[in-house]
Amino acid sequence: MSKTREDIHSSSYHHKPLKRFHIDGIIQDEALLGRLKIEYIRLLVSEMRLSGYVPRFDIDPDFTLRYNESKDFFEFELSIHGVYAGKRKSEWIAGINGTTLVPIQPSKSKESLQDQARQSNQN
Repeated sequence: MSKTREDIHSSSYHHKPLKRFHIDGIIQDEALLGRLKIEYIRLLVSEMRLSGYVPRFDIDPDFTLRYNESKDFFEFELSIHGVYAGKRKSEWIAGINGTTLVPIQPSKSKESLQDQARQSNQN
């Protein structure tokens, strides 16, 4: 029996084991901290999806900074937790929030391209 998106209950994801995705490194310029944090979160979520995992939205990313005075830079560590959904399912699940599965909303441009492709296949 094949399962569709509607058939799959998100509560099954809520109890799956968590996996920690993390990155650490150095940021030289204090002015870049906010932007780079966002970029690193995006990078980890992409890595997560490629592995078939989706983020847990109810567990905040953990971003830790330490300033190294002698070398004048910031050392950081970023951790994000996810659960395994499968490589195909991770493409349409934005994440899990508590017991709720949050689907990815298709973009308007993607929808219009799909509609155009369907129409050209019908002709």
